[in-house]
Amino acid sequence: MIGLLLDPDAALDAVNNAVRLVKKASATAQNIESLAPMLGKYFDAKANAIASAEAAKAGSFGNSSMGKAFEIEMAIDAQKEFEEDLKRLFWNANKMDVWQKIKARATVMEAEAAKAAGKAKEDARRKKQKDKEELEVAIAVILSVVIFIVLMWGGWELFSFCRKNGC
Repeated sequence: MIGLLLDPDAALDAVNNAVRLVKKASATAQNIESLAPMLGKYFDAKANAIASAEAAKAGSFGNSSMGKAFEIEMAIDAQKEFEEDLKRLFWNANKMDVWQKIKARATVMEAEAAKAAGKAKEDARRKKQKDKEELEVAIAVILSVVIFIVLMWGGWELFSFCRKNGC
């Protein structure tokens, strides 16, 4: 799951920096496996950029949100070509089976993350509902106690009045 959202500019910079790092490393890498940490950083940065773009489109980043969302979406779209280059890199290294496993694992992990996010949202909704119900019960108890006290006080006043005046 993604941590804190970056502002759109930082998210875009992170994606671009990760791409530059991977391209530079792939030119000198001995094997595909040595690129794994950098590829992980790239995909983390891309996921954060996507989340930041969604937040920007929702208006969470100020007046220029739509402009920032546009920039990020265009950068993410440009990443498709980069990812095709990665796919070719795995193909050329005769590691296409590894690429397929990575894509399959990513799909499973994304589904699990979506399921966890849905569960967290549902848990938050349930907690909010429970808190609301507890507040309603507390208000009902307080009102009941106040009404009981008023009735008891009124009854005591009536009893005192009748005792003094012989009702």
